[in-house]
Amino acid sequence: MTKLSDFRKNYELGELDEAEAADGPLFLFNRWMDEAIAHDVSEPTAMTLATVGANGRPSTRVVLLKGCDARGMVWFTNYESRKGEELAVNPWAALQFHWVEMERVVRIEGRVEKTSAQESDDYFKSRPLDSRLGAWASPQSRVINSRAVLVSNAAKAAVQHGLSPERPPHWGGYRLVPERFEFWQGRRSRLHDRLVFRLDAYGWARERLAP
Repeated sequence: MTKLSDFRKNYELGELDEAEAADGPLFLFNRWMDEAIAHDVSEPTAMTLATVGANGRPSTRVVLLKGCDARGMVWFTNYESRKGEELAVNPWAALQFHWVEMERVVRIEGRVEKTSAQESDDYFKSRPLDSRLGAWASPQSRVINSRAVLVSNAAKAAVQHGLSPERPPHWGGYRLVPERFEFWQGRRSRLHDRLVFRLDAYGWARERLAP
């Protein structure tokens, strides 16, 4: 087995100073997202979502960002999945984007709420047909005997719902309303740049953290 402790990487692609962050965290996030897309970063909208259940144990998974504005960060999923169950009892979460090719990380923390039914409906209608049928076919996070269960469920959904399946009641959007952003830019000698924005009574307070 390869000795993992021997892996090394020098971070030299960029820097992050306070002047870049002068317009606030959402402006900076949108700019970094645009740059990640322009640089053909693999899956630039992929983000790790961390939640905590009633037992106090954290869990993570990767979801895709589908909306970002002053209200927060949006993704869509099965409300009956493990993440949905955990958010129902503890509506606080953290997101992390890791754009490896650009040596950048963004971490976002805040309270999570469901999007409106209309917002969920509008997005659901925009999805490919196979994805819409899959939302009916997959009992997400539940134990199944084999993949054949999914295939059978998908076939039944196609017969039942045809070419215009409605959004399942157990499927829809979440919005994380940010209270904290952290922007990380890799730098040489492990002297990385870290800028944090915290929401307080006066707006977004910015601080620099030691790496």
